[in-house]
Amino acid sequence: MGCGHSFCCSCLYVSWEKAESPSCPVCRKPSEQKIFKTNITLQNLVSMARKASLRQFLSSVDNRCELHQETKQIFCEDDRSLLCLHCSSSQEHEAHRHCSLEEAAEEHRRKLSNQMRSLWEKIQEIQKTLNKDGRIPVYWMAYLYKRQDETRAFYETLQLVLREEDKKNLERLIDEESKLSEQLKKCQAEMIEKRISLRAMYDELMDMCLKPDEEMLKELGDKLRRSEQVQVHMPQPLQPELTAHPITGLMDRLNHFRVGVSFTGEITHDNIQLFNDVRSLRFMGDLPHVSRDPGASNCFAAWGAHVFKSGKHYWEVYVDKSWDWAVGVCEDPWMKKNGTLTECKDTFLLIHVKDDNQTTLWTTAPMARQYIQKPLGRVGVFLDVDNRSVSFVDVARCSLIKHSFIRRSPFQEYIGDLCNNNFRPYISLATHG
Repeated sequence: MGCGHSFCCSCLYVSWEKAESPSCPVCRKPSEQKIFKTNITLQNLVSMARKASLRQFLSSVDNRCELHQETKQIFCEDDRSLLCLHCSSSQEHEAHRHCSLEEAAEEHRRKLSNQMRSLWEKIQEIQKTLNKDGRIPVYWMAYLYKRQDETRAFYETLQLVLREEDKKNLERLIDEESKLSEQLKKCQAEMIEKRISLRAMYDELMDMCLKPDEEMLKELGDKLRRSEQVQVHMPQPLQPELTAHPITGLMDRLNHFRVGVSFTGEITHDNIQLFNDVRSLRFMGDLPHVSRDPGASNCFAAWGAHVFKSGKHYWEVYVDKSWDWAVGVCEDPWMKKNGTLTECKDTFLLIHVKDDNQTTLWTTAPMARQYIQKPLGRVGVFLDVDNRSVSFVDVARCSLIKHSFIRRSPFQEYIGDLCNNNFRPYISLATHG
């Protein structure tokens, strides 16, 4: 550690498991280290002590073969027993795998260390998932109730008639909430149970570290097999997702406001880190926190040539072949500001990011996760300038993704009707790499 004290890594991790802030167990100096350098001098001393202990055992009376009265210096890997030279070449053992006790001890200590490292990583992985997803049921409930209000407001904006089938779809939201809430609880219970199993196995392997080499060699094989078995079938976090229900007459109504949009104002590299910023967001508690930076994608970003100052406007963007994408509108003041799109209050975007096999949808101003099916093919954008609202539509499913009102800034509120609305379409498409 930075303070100069040295510890067994496994013991140190366990001592820090429930600590609010990691610190040295001896001097209590705070530590931010997660990767430690091996103290080679101490490692060699421990190795010398183990070898001395093993040599003392090998020369003891207890380690003599009862049949041949010779020292047992060979380890049989097949039946995990200590043998003398004559026994190792006997008919019973000649086809088995053999090596010297010192070689076997060194190799099994290495396997033990690797297995403990793997167990600990999986324990921490589950704990991080539980910490991150522990608030999802709360967000999920709030998201559903908010979505009901947004859907009704969307109908009013477009002056759509709420037909009987549409009413049933709204009612189904409550049923989906109940089912998915139960699934979330079950998933969390499975993770907690798996974490307990992994932790118990880790404790068993820690006990093995303290045993003399001759005892460790005899017992470790079974524990390694059990350790590998307990790490199989790791529970995966459940990502709740609403079914996208079609809205009767939606596309016919939207097409009344269809406009042609061209994207000519390509944005410089400083403004296309959007997807890396979004991908780094993970909810912990009530606020999004940065977790990692996976590297930039090959990205094209641009705003539209036309500025919308009044009226209702609808356009579509093809996104199906893009790894990541973002569509929406920006108020003109954003183009004069520095900072990221995720922090800006003048951009109103629907953002899709793909991370390994998982895809997520987000909206900006403020940043919020959208628990709904990924749109297929085309995304529609409906902008009502006069009412300051923007809606995102899954064209293929004829369904609403998100409807929200665009808040005015304090300055805009102050000047009221003197404030001009200036909205530009925005697009950003990224390929993988």
